Amino acid sequence: MVIMFLILATIANAQKPEDSIKASVNNFFIGMATSDSIAIINSFTDGGMLQSVSEKDGKTNVETEKLIDFAHAIAGLQRNDADERIAFNLIKIDGALAFVWAPYNFFYKGKFSHCGVDCFAMVRMNGAWKIQYIIDTRRKNACKY
Repeated sequence: MVIMFLILATIANAQKPEDSIKASVNNFFIGMATSDSIAIINSFTDGGMLQSVSEKDGKTNVETEKLIDFAHAIAGLQRNDADERIAFNLIKIDGALAFVWAPYNFFYKGKFSHCGVDCFAMVRMNGAWKIQYIIDTRRKNACKY
């Protein structure tokens, strides 16, 4: 009976896949806040990508940034200069693939800079969730989060 209780308690306390995904995404943002380029790069798969969608003069643009360039830019900042605050609105999982929809507000050196939505494509590799792809929107107004 005691063994059965311990087994059930262990199962009940097991981390849900959603919790592991959130932890992986949060580790990326901790890397940003602490200006830790290694933590940022380690949050991604080897082929990880970053893109942003913007509107200018009535046209939609998609800009691609190399992960290494992004990591080096963040490493050049002071601790807590880059503060992105997100809300996990949606997480969908199918096996080793997950999708995260996360509205955010971004603060630079303590001042509001912009807001939007981060969309993460996550892949579980060797038991750990990694970011394969981030695409986001950026705007200065109509911020809901």
